[in-house]
Amino acid sequence: MKLSALMAAVVANEKANGNGHNEYAPVFNHTAETDPDICSIHYRSQTVQPGGLFVAVPGHRADGHDYIEDAMERGAVAAVVQRVSSHEGIFLKVPDTRQALAQISAAFYSHPSEALSVIGVTGTNGKTTVTYLVESILTAAGLSPGVIGTVNCRYAGMTQESPVTTPESLDLQRLLFQMKTAGVTHVIMEVSSHAIDLFRVASCRFDIGAFTNLSQDHLDYHRTMEAYWACKRRFFTEYLQKGPKAKTALAVVNTDNHWGDDLLAVLHPAAGRVPISYGHRPNSDVRPLTVSVEKTGIQGELMTPAGPVGIQSRLVGGHNLENILCAVSIGVGLALPVPAIEKGILNVSSIPGRLEQIWNDAKRFVYVDYAHTPDALENVLKTLHAISDQRIICVFGCGGDRDAEKRPQMGRIAGKWCDVTVITSDNPRTESVTAIIEQILTGIQQTASKPIAADEATAPGKGYLVLPDRREAITWAIRVATPGDMVLVAGKGHETYQIIGTEKRPFDDRIIAREALLALEERTN
Repeated sequence: MKLSALMAAVVANEKANGNGHNEYAPVFNHTAETDPDICSIHYRSQTVQPGGLFVAVPGHRADGHDYIEDAMERGAVAAVVQRVSSHEGIFLKVPDTRQALAQISAAFYSHPSEALSVIGVTGTNGKTTVTYLVESILTAAGLSPGVIGTVNCRYAGMTQESPVTTPESLDLQRLLFQMKTAGVTHVIMEVSSHAIDLFRVASCRFDIGAFTNLSQDHLDYHRTMEAYWACKRRFFTEYLQKGPKAKTALAVVNTDNHWGDDLLAVLHPAAGRVPISYGHRPNSDVRPLTVSVEKTGIQGELMTPAGPVGIQSRLVGGHNLENILCAVSIGVGLALPVPAIEKGILNVSSIPGRLEQIWNDAKRFVYVDYAHTPDALENVLKTLHAISDQRIICVFGCGGDRDAEKRPQMGRIAGKWCDVTVITSDNPRTESVTAIIEQILTGIQQTASKPIAADEATAPGKGYLVLPDRREAITWAIRVATPGDMVLVAGKGHETYQIIGTEKRPFDDRIIAREALLALEERTN
């Protein structure tokens, strides 16, 4: 594709859809070829191939403008920039290269999201579980779903690793194009607040946007809950309600919290379809009629605009009932048959790293969960507390270089709901593990009765223990558990690594837990 044709396609599409667009001002610096063929798009100079277009994106740690020379040496025929350099070549100057990257990538891949049914799920907690449930419902309906999320990206029998919850715009548009080519009909995507704020999902056309909930997270980035919420809200007001699908786009909103009420209040009634609300309120569009939440799962009947929907699920906990309500609402919004919705819910027996049980013969109930926010941790612990008649032992830490305000909150929550809490490392990154633990301790000391030593683990009363080494902490918690005890390893869930400094080291809570359980079984046999 010629550079001029690519730029014309970008501007025409954005104008046609009523979106704000970059003005592409060409600047030529001593080059004979003024309209080269563009063979590929790049935002990292080290990936540039001959004939590529390099988009210089400013980042938190590095600025793409500092790598223009490297990109040109590798064969870039033009660059999109926010400021023009003195290098030889063709430069297209724009106000915001992140936004331009999204627009150019969508045009380069012929706007694949317009040919797909795209479902975006946003919120602090529950996104991953909802995507698994909706994927199962779509499969039961005979459709071909693809998923883009925290655990992985998967479609048509293929699986790719997910380095971030929502890919960068170029990677996202490429993936959508690959999905469309492979025959995918529907894409379910986890949409993070970073993806909204950094234009990763700009120029992606959504059919459904679902809001799960909002609680404290990412304040290292957004600074305040109000700014965090404003970012989430933009997904609906700026992305869902604009573009070629705006008049048919549907919002699915959890009204069990005031954030959902706020969202419904700002959605323009004429911009798209009437939103579907879900929750426990009598006026929610999708709500429980007769539902029981037991230690073996969730079952009962929901009321929906499509009529009653029966649910049977092996997922446990009130928070998973909310996730099921969201998934059912999406299924109803897609006008899928009720039997397919019911079968889809039934077919999901577990979610990777979401209250994932580590089965064993030692009669210990061991779960690994991704809970890394105060709200998520409390929801999981409440669930275990409701089904447990013995001790709850929790192992958790907090990530470094992330929201520090939630650390004492999570400490208070663990101390409140657990009999024994083992405070350890998570992904400390470049922060001191000791400093992170000290902040957690300021919270847990308000709710747990005392610090304990290893030989006091079976004593009555609540207590906490500090073991900075995560492997040691998991092993210790399982070793001291008695038959019938519940052990929750929280914070990392499905992750297969631990980030220490800037190094990503292999580490999987599930593997460590299985090793500890095998050792325990060997000792007791």
